[in-house]
Amino acid sequence: MDSKKNKTKSGGSSKGINTVLAHAGYNPLDYHGFINPPVVRASTVLFPNTAVMSDRSSKYVYGTHGTPTSDALADLLSELEGAEGTILLPSGLAAVTIPMLAFAKSGDHVLVVDSCYGPTRRFCDSMLRDLDIEVEYFDPHIGSKISHLLKPNTSIILTETPGSNTFEMMDIPAICAAAKAVDAIVMLDNTWATPLYFKPLDHGVDISIHALTKYPAGHSDLVLGSASANKRTWERLREKQLTLGVLAAPDDCYLVYRGLKTMGIRLEHHRKNSLEVARWLKAHPAVSEVLHPGLEDDPGHALWKRDFSGSSGLFSFVLANINREQAHVFLDALKLFGLGYSWGGFESLAVLVNLDQRTIANRLQDKALIRLQIGLEDVADIIADLELGFAALAPSLAQN
Repeated sequence: MDSKKNKTKSGGSSKGINTVLAHAGYNPLDYHGFINPPVVRASTVLFPNTAVMSDRSSKYVYGTHGTPTSDALADLLSELEGAEGTILLPSGLAAVTIPMLAFAKSGDHVLVVDSCYGPTRRFCDSMLRDLDIEVEYFDPHIGSKISHLLKPNTSIILTETPGSNTFEMMDIPAICAAAKAVDAIVMLDNTWATPLYFKPLDHGVDISIHALTKYPAGHSDLVLGSASANKRTWERLREKQLTLGVLAAPDDCYLVYRGLKTMGIRLEHHRKNSLEVARWLKAHPAVSEVLHPGLEDDPGHALWKRDFSGSSGLFSFVLANINREQAHVFLDALKLFGLGYSWGGFESLAVLVNLDQRTIANRLQDKALIRLQIGLEDVADIIADLELGFAALAPSLAQN
């Protein structure tokens, strides 16, 4: 991890990221010295008199407008992102859909990277098109050539780097530079890297999106999302969130706030484990390809090294000479790895990837592509479990 990149401005000085995580977002002296913020569950807020109630200048007026609990989390995320403000939403998917609804209108043209999160694509192909919004998908490697796809009515460019499941790196600064020609809003799903390893707004992105479900929460026990906006987009994003009435629950906000305090330490362990397992898999004879931008020979490594300060615990690999049906044998033999969706928790997970929806970034569509979430277990035990999967494949490999 690059310690020079991994700094955040706080209180006028540059502080290390773990210091920011430990202290930002909430001042204990504001609430009787208690180290953690209170969990405020609220709908109605009472006013001292009608004058205060009428001028609506109070910080808190109703539960949908936020509480000390949600503010502590939002303020911490805004500091990490270098954002004007952050909205909190009930899921990572909502963190994608609410900003898109906020900035796209009927008759607009929206560009979406073809390697985006699957449910994001479903939203684009259904609700956006129902609203008479033209959706066009593009190659994640497009870079500055995205200018050829821009139209006068292009309102949003939705990016994700690295790409879901196949981990293509995108040239985000080049895309943001091109977007200025038509004043398009650039949004980026930054869940893989978190603001610890990549700060989108520093590279020209307008809105940084996260599934807080993943590394910020870190314990596979809640669903939450966030969207952090620059000064250009903040007021409209916040207004549209309030108009739609979509907000996050206080208990979930508190758990994510608490999880963030240790995310730097956890993420570093995920990073080290992941790279060690990826390198081990790369040398395995039953593996034809490992998709991890932190590996030196990965096609996206140069972009990753230029813009990112670290890599997380999620990557994929391709089983050599094995079809998708035979890959089930590999997965069913695993004991330590859980078979489940999502990622970012303490536990290792494995899933067979389906790329059927893609139209461009689909070169691995028919391959036995396995996505791994490398957890916090001892790396020797993780590798030993993968060996069980390869041992179970031995008869199939012999036949092939």
